[in-house]
Amino acid sequence: MIPEKILNSLKNSNALVTGGTGLIGRQVVELLEEAGAHVRIVSLDRLRVSGKAEHVYGDLTDFSFCRDTVKGMDYVFHLAGIKGSIEVTKARPASFFVPLLMMNTNLLEACRLQGVKRTVYTSSIGAYPSAEIFREDDDHADAPPMDFFPGWAKRMAELQLKSYQLEYGHENFAVVRPSNVYGPGDNFDPENAMVIPSLIARVFRKENPVMIWGDGSAVRDFVYSRDAAEGVILALIHGTAPGFVNIGSGEGVSIRGLVETLRTVTPFEYQFDIDKSSGFPRRVMDITRARQKIGYAPSVSLAEGLKKTCDWFMAHKDEYLLRKNYFADAAS
Repeated sequence: MIPEKILNSLKNSNALVTGGTGLIGRQVVELLEEAGAHVRIVSLDRLRVSGKAEHVYGDLTDFSFCRDTVKGMDYVFHLAGIKGSIEVTKARPASFFVPLLMMNTNLLEACRLQGVKRTVYTSSIGAYPSAEIFREDDDHADAPPMDFFPGWAKRMAELQLKSYQLEYGHENFAVVRPSNVYGPGDNFDPENAMVIPSLIARVFRKENPVMIWGDGSAVRDFVYSRDAAEGVILALIHGTAPGFVNIGSGEGVSIRGLVETLRTVTPFEYQFDIDKSSGFPRRVMDITRARQKIGYAPSVSLAEGLKKTCDWFMAHKDEYLLRKNYFADAAS
């Protein structure tokens, strides 16, 4: 829960949410509206997620557009990005790398030039070098990110904000690195969805059995989108300078545990394909700094989050068709 004092500080403010139609973005929009903020959403999705917010369809790779759209904003939540499966990341690196670099550079520079009071940038767990437990102090710029192309794009934006601090003394830019976020509004495109939305979509398509890569032993940190959104808002208000904070559940769940938990929500049969790779054995975030520095306290259990996500998916099965697909566009 976000303290009432922080919510009150957002009342009547002008807040821009890039990617406000996305997974974390729509939750941030809802929280801001509940706090009484005036919200502007920027997105390339053909979606409306709020009856109150101003929806702006625009491309953040255009610097002039960025400069104009952040003008007059008190707060900017830069959540826009590109999500895709590991396979898509490897097969289509330019579709991740180039637009991410352009939108991040332009939007953050526009915030600096227009004197935005506070900006928060959403990076990624993929910006970390490979490890089992991710701690902020263990991050080393000389080690390559585990998600190579998107990871470097995320790091470049973090470095951009670091340069603002060093040259201009700016500490009004906050940075969060979320883990594996899931929830309502996720990308359920069967061609490039992440593990949880892919699994849910396949279950409801009545695959029998649902085939799952690996032996189920890989451990990941899954965080519900509402918890992640609260962490983003807390980071904006409290600040994270001179670095960033992790936003996750802080708990590891095996893929087998994930599957069994989902089966308590909706029964299905499954089978592990042990001829396929399970991926890196363990990837879990340490959220100690976020708890101490910004008061972050995730509260939604995996079972509760999966139930809410499944319920949302049943009512919005085809929403992904209205979303910007960078991979289809690049192929055409």
